[in-house]
Amino acid sequence: MRYQKVGLQVFDRSKATPGYTLISRLRGCGAYLLGLDGKIVHEWPLPFPPGDLIQLLPNGNLLVALDPEEEEPFNGEVNSRFKGGKGPPLRGGRGGLMQEYGWDGKLIWEYKNLEQHHDVRRLPNGNTLYIGWEIMPKEAVKRVRGGIPNTEHNGNIYGDYLHEVTPEGKVTWEWHAHLDMEIEKYPICPVCNKNEFAHANTCFPMDDGNVLVSFRRINLIAIIDYQTKKFKWERRDDSWGHQHDCQILKNGNILVFANGIHWSTGQAASRVIEFEPSTGNTVWEYQGSPPFTFFSPHISGMQRLSSGNTLICEGQWGRVFEVTKENEIVWEFISPFFDPAPGGGEANMMFRAYRYSENSPEIRGRVSTVF
Repeated sequence: MRYQKVGLQVFDRSKATPGYTLISRLRGCGAYLLGLDGKIVHEWPLPFPPGDLIQLLPNGNLLVALDPEEEEPFNGEVNSRFKGGKGPPLRGGRGGLMQEYGWDGKLIWEYKNLEQHHDVRRLPNGNTLYIGWEIMPKEAVKRVRGGIPNTEHNGNIYGDYLHEVTPEGKVTWEWHAHLDMEIEKYPICPVCNKNEFAHANTCFPMDDGNVLVSFRRINLIAIIDYQTKKFKWERRDDSWGHQHDCQILKNGNILVFANGIHWSTGQAASRVIEFEPSTGNTVWEYQGSPPFTFFSPHISGMQRLSSGNTLICEGQWGRVFEVTKENEIVWEFISPFFDPAPGGGEANMMFRAYRYSENSPEIRGRVSTVF
């Protein structure tokens, strides 16, 4: 963690994977595309801070989920277009305004639902999948186990749901935790509040139409069968310490960012783990050396690159770095964008980051840089 240093830290030209890295500010209004030299080659000004995931679509457009309830937009002016109405009283991962921007920064599409949080994905059929919060029915609340007693929000517990919506905003598929999960089977971590059950932070669309989901407060990763809405596969592992960003790799393995909190390991440390879903066996892992030098207690993620290297976002510290299979750091960048942080002061946190090759559909013909 090099919190006091910003910008490009490491660049091994012979081992780094060529391409452009997309980063954003977690509490400031901007998304940026970086060359391997750490210089910004393109940027998108945004009306509100990204509440969570940002990605480039194959058509080159930027898909974002913004937090329109943010009180202090980046330009210092109050954007009143979406004022009025309130989403759930939860902060972490809050979005609510899903938008698609062209390469020129023009707004192409938007859909507002103040219940949306953490993740939003564009599906191959043109629909959009996202996670939302809802108040759980009283009968479902009685079934919730674990968590810190008396930490509900005004007696309520919020649960997750998934919605798939058309470009026009029509809901065509939905999944609800209080309807489709065996609630008693998944007690909340004993040192987490009970204002939320499960706390989904990832909805990863699979090639077969099913959805891989990460539930942070119950240390669970599960595949939701699109047809039955029940879990087709699941794994719970408290040693992950409230994981983020689960994803299926081309080899069928699962990659996950294990944040490493609320777990007695002797020291606070994060890991990136690749494991076989059928056996649970770990086939690759990255951790700091010593372990405590790599630690983000929340947010964060990773991406397996075409070279076999892995791009890692250590979100707490605004750090993005690329490692080889042998865990050698061959590229490293620390965000220079500092914004007001919870509890006071400033921080350069980011949710996730992505690398796109120059010849990818997302980039092709739009940027050309010699490194």
